[in-house]
This record gives sequence, structure tokens and C-alpha cells, in this order.
Amino acid sequence: MTISAEQIKKLRELTGAGILDAKRTLEQYNGDFDKALAVLREKGLKAAEKKAERVAKQGLIETYSHGGGKIGVMVEVNCETDFVAATNEFRELAHNLALQIAAFKPRYVSLNDVPADVLEAQKKIFADAAVAEGKPANIVEKIVQGKTDAFLKEVVLLRQPFVRDDTQTIHDLIQSVIAKLGENIVVKRFARFELGE
Repeated sequence: MTISAEQIKKLRELTGAGILDAKRTLEQYNGDFDKALAVLREKGLKAAEKKAERVAKQGLIETYSHGGGKIGVMVEVNCETDFVAATNEFRELAHNLALQIAAFKPRYVSLNDVPADVLEAQKKIFADAAVAEGKPANIVEKIVQGKTDAFLKEVVLLRQPFVRDDTQTIHDLIQSVIAKLGENIVVKRFARFELGE
């Protein structure tokens, strides 16, 4: 089986893998591009998880204005080096995060940012509603868990489905960029403004 330079190039662009790694993986799977892509992405995600503990103090603040100035977003995205902060991939990620925030209105970056009292109050609302509907106690707990998960997907940026590809979450998107660029990337904070709010 002959592996073309075009296949290797495309695989490298999609995964950030090295030339030899891309070629070997394609050869291992007899030129099956989709299998090679899945394997290299998984490998990259595992490498990204290892980088999560590294300090990220460089980066940029991305701004975005939508609807003729009716919605504005500022998001601080950090990485480890100014070299990575200057790459097109990092800038594109920051822009996509700003678009996401404008479109989906998250309130918190991560689950750790959700105040315990807010979460408990929301759970109580869900439980009270289920009890008012006459649901049995064992079902109420399941309803509360399901509605709490849905609530967190709505208000936590990292749990939201990506606005441009809802097959992945924002967390998955960031992990894929970490795998490509080889540095830890962190969404530090954001602010969203909407005219009249």
C-alpha cells in the first residue's frame, strides 16, 4: 500500500502529529484515513490531558461584537508561551470561544466556577417542580439529576456543545487544540454584554 504525501499532510493538519507518526499510523491501518485520524486524535487527547497541570500565563484577550454592536464579548485565553499565542490556531480558538459566548450566553467557565448555593438552589427548584407534579421520590432524584446536567450544559462554557460543530463540546475543542499545539490552554475568564440587559 502506497501512502501519498497528500494523505500525510492532511492527517498532520487535522491532528498536529509529526510526519513519521502520521505515515506510520496510515501504514499500520493500510491507508484507512479515518482509522488513522481517530487513533492520532485519541493519542493527542491523552497527551493534552498530561499538559493540563502546566502553567499558562501567556495568551490573549479576544473581543467580539455581534449584531451591529448589540452584543459584545471579551474572553481571556491563556497558553504557556507567547509563540503559541501568536499562532493562527490559537487565535482561531480564541475567536471561536468569543463566538460561543456571544451565541450561547454561558455564565461560568467551568463546573468549579458554579457557586454551590446556585447549584443547590437550582436542584431545589427541580425537586419542588417534580414533587408538585406528583412524581414518586425515587423518580424525583433521577429527574433532578437529569435537569441539573442539562442546566450545567447550558450555563458552563466548557460543557456547552460547540456552536460550529455540536458533535464536540467546548472542552473537546480546547483539548484538540492543546493536542495540536503541544501546550496547555486555559480559558481564564470572560464577560458578555448585551444591549439593554
